[in-house]
Amino acid sequence: MTIESLRSQQWFKLICGASYQHLPAIRHLALIYTLAGADCIDMAPDPATIAAAREGIAAAIDLGATRSPLVMVSFNDGEDPHFRKAFFDPQLCPPDCPRPCEKVCPTTAIKFGNDYNGVISNLCYGCGRCLPICPEQIIHTREQVYVPEDIFDLIMNKQIDAIEIHTQPNRTKEFSAFWQRLSPVIPKLQLMAVSFPDCENLRDYLMSLLSGMQPQPRSLIWQTDGRPMSGDIGDGATRAALQLGQKVLDFQLPLGFVQLAGGTNASTVTKLRQANIPVAGVAYGSYARKIVIDFLEESGEDVPDHLEEKSCLLWRAVAIAKQLVSQIKTRR
Repeated sequence: MTIESLRSQQWFKLICGASYQHLPAIRHLALIYTLAGADCIDMAPDPATIAAAREGIAAAIDLGATRSPLVMVSFNDGEDPHFRKAFFDPQLCPPDCPRPCEKVCPTTAIKFGNDYNGVISNLCYGCGRCLPICPEQIIHTREQVYVPEDIFDLIMNKQIDAIEIHTQPNRTKEFSAFWQRLSPVIPKLQLMAVSFPDCENLRDYLMSLLSGMQPQPRSLIWQTDGRPMSGDIGDGATRAALQLGQKVLDFQLPLGFVQLAGGTNASTVTKLRQANIPVAGVAYGSYARKIVIDFLEESGEDVPDHLEEKSCLLWRAVAIAKQLVSQIKTRR
C-alpha cells in the first residue's frame, strides 16, 4: 500500500498542477513517474485530466510497474494562486515589446507566432511569473473554478483515491463549509490532504481546520506549501519548504502526516537529512515536471502521445525521474 510510504517517511508525490490541463503531458508524467515509483499523483479535478493520468498509470502497469499510485485531485476553498490562469489581449502588445513574458514562462504557455498569439490556457498553471514583468501591465489572471460534486461519480467508481484542499489563512469557515460539501465521499477516499502557507498563529489555524473535519478522513496529510510553485527556479527555493515543515512538526498536531511542498527540488532530501527533519514525505511539482518534460522536448525525437511506443526514450525519461524518486525512497 502506498500509504505505508507515509509511515516509513518515504512518500513521494508528483504534483501535475491544480490548473494544468495539457493532456499529453499529464499522460507522460503519470506513465513515467508510476514506473519511477511515485506513491501519489496530484492533478486538476477535471475528468479529461484524470482520464489521461489513469491511462498513463495503466500503461505503466502493463509495462511492469508493481503498484499504482494514488490519484489525487486538488480543490480550493477560496481564491488561491494554484487555481488561476493568465490571460491578456495580444492586440495591446506594442510591436517593439521584448516579450519578457514569453521568456519567463516555464511551460511555454505564452506564444507569439503566425498561428496563435497569447496564452495557451491548458499549458498555464498559474505560476504568475509573467505578471510583474509585463512592461505594459496588461497580463491578468482569472480563477479556474471546479465544482466538487462533478467528480463524485469518479470517486464512487474508484477513479479518484484522494482529495487535497488548498486553503489560506483566516478561512476556517470556508474550509469547514467545503469539507461538508465533500462529506458524502470522504469515507470513500483513502486520503485527504490540506495544503497551506505559513502565517501568524498557524498552529491555532490548523487546529481550527482539524475541528471542522467531520467526518474524519481515513488518513490526513498536512502539506506545507513553503514557497509555492518555485521548485524549478533554484536550489535555494527549498529553504522555505524545510522551515515550514519543521515548524508544523513542532506543533505535534494530534492527527496527520507532515509532507513538504512549495520549492521542493533536487536538493530537498539532502537538506532534510542534514537538518534531520522527520517529515513523512515530499511533494514535487514544477521541478519534477521540468526535468522530464525538458528531456523529452530536447531529445530531438518526435514524442508520441503514447510514449511507450518509443521504449528507449521512455526508459531514459524514467531513469531521470527515478533519480529524484530514489532520494526519498532511500533517505532512511
